[in-house]
Amino acid sequence: MQWQILVSAFGLGLLSSFHCVGMCGAIAFSLPTQHLAPAKKITGIILYNTGRILMYALMGILFGVLGRTIYLGGFQQSFSIVAGALILLVLFGSVLHLPFFRIKAFKRFNISIQTLIAKFMGKPGSKSIFLLGMVNGLLPCGLVYLAITGALAVGTIAGAAGFMIAFGGGTFPAMFLLSYFGFLVSVSTRNKMKKMVPFVIGLMGVMLIVRGLGLGIPYLSPVIENHTDTIINCH
Repeated sequence: MQWQILVSAFGLGLLSSFHCVGMCGAIAFSLPTQHLAPAKKITGIILYNTGRILMYALMGILFGVLGRTIYLGGFQQSFSIVAGALILLVLFGSVLHLPFFRIKAFKRFNISIQTLIAKFMGKPGSKSIFLLGMVNGLLPCGLVYLAITGALAVGTIAGAAGFMIAFGGGTFPAMFLLSYFGFLVSVSTRNKMKKMVPFVIGLMGVMLIVRGLGLGIPYLSPVIENHTDTIINCH
């Protein structure tokens, strides 16, 4: 996997920090580490984020299998365009509260995750904090879905896992500082960050579409070779 891909994943994670502060800030503020000594507090926050990034890596492995099929089938460009369009449609439906974007199974899954979060939130032990981070990694998140889309496009299972780890690493600084110094961030500041989220998601959706068009623009919209031509047919 090229280092540029890892840098892009890390950069997406940094950009996603605005989303993390707005959407996941409540969990970061409520970690059962606030009243611990500094060393134990830092250890707890690191455990929480390690669990979260580990879950991203497991997602990368899972979707890397699918991405390998897409890569070998030569569908990378079409997939990127469709994924970008779907992200914009979901964003549009979310902003306007359109009911036809609501999926009951998805809602039930979200409720189950919220229940697990509440369960682990009340337990200050290291194991519970680590598991809390893993469960938090499963929370429905538009920018995590964007990262998964990027992982799918890598074309290898190890590369997809590495992409998601790099993405999680990009979110780590903001999430660590938020958990440690979160009480210093005013509600108005958090609300302003939260309002930026739809614009960031919309921008990423557009970038996926542009990438899929293969306009020959380095890094942004490169021409993607069709790998179906490289498959050997033995008779």
